[in-house]
Amino acid sequence: MKTRIGILGLGGVGGYFGGLLAKTYYKSDDIEIIFIARGATQNAIIENGLKIITDDAEIIVRPELVSNNLDEIGVLDYLICATKTYDIEESLVALKKCIAPETIILPLYNGVDAPERIQKIFPENDVLQGCVYIISMITLPGTIRKIGFYEKLFFGSKTAPVSKLNKLQSIFKKAKIESYLVEDIEETVWEKFIFISALASTTSYLNQNIGEVLNNSESKELYVQLLHEIDAVAKAKGLKLPENVVQQTIIKLEKSPKEATSSMHRDLLAGKNTEAISLTKFVVNEGIKYGVQTPFYDKISAVLLP
Repeated sequence: MKTRIGILGLGGVGGYFGGLLAKTYYKSDDIEIIFIARGATQNAIIENGLKIITDDAEIIVRPELVSNNLDEIGVLDYLICATKTYDIEESLVALKKCIAPETIILPLYNGVDAPERIQKIFPENDVLQGCVYIISMITLPGTIRKIGFYEKLFFGSKTAPVSKLNKLQSIFKKAKIESYLVEDIEETVWEKFIFISALASTTSYLNQNIGEVLNNSESKELYVQLLHEIDAVAKAKGLKLPENVVQQTIIKLEKSPKEATSSMHRDLLAGKNTEAISLTKFVVNEGIKYGVQTPFYDKISAVLLP
């Protein structure tokens, strides 16, 4: 029996990592990669394959199946979710027929509340925690552009069978995905959340890219203030983050491509729905819950979510 892995959400994250998996396991006897897609994305990949463009290469990959038909997709062993956070419930409820109690679900969203939300839909399933560091985006249906060299995937669970976690890590490694199976996954996910939440909130509020934020003293100060606020919230929650997590996060930003920006900022510029509830308002709500003041997050949230 093949191990069947579904990729839900073929944007910058799902498209890139799903593409690496599809490239490695094309016509494999052991692993089947299924892209769950519809509309223009489905049509483009069926006709031309999924194109991945990096700074120095361009590849075209074809999964075993690209479908939105639940009968075609069938029951999955693993489901990797990488839609936008505002689509979590609707997209997963629609896939219930393909998710058995043994299906392992790996969320790769920007926010930190996804596992809890997914667990409410599938209380019997093992829902992992995960996050990625990558700058990538859709340029056209079926085309992913990745900027820079940085690409890391972290995942883990305190409850899922170790054998299934190790198997997934082995599948990632063979596909040359720089992945890490970590024990303290909640802290790892929150370290990423601190980075992306402050970045998304700053770039969207100021309408500036990473280089503009770093080169403007007032913009950078706003970013740093947000880091301190979200760090305080994390500490109030009892998370054991590095003492110098704010400085580490600033260094990460300084190493990022200066012309890049957050996906939330790109969505805002394109007039699309944004993840401000999960990336900005969530911090405000957690601050209220744990008695931590977040005046800068409050101010930005009021603008992004009037």
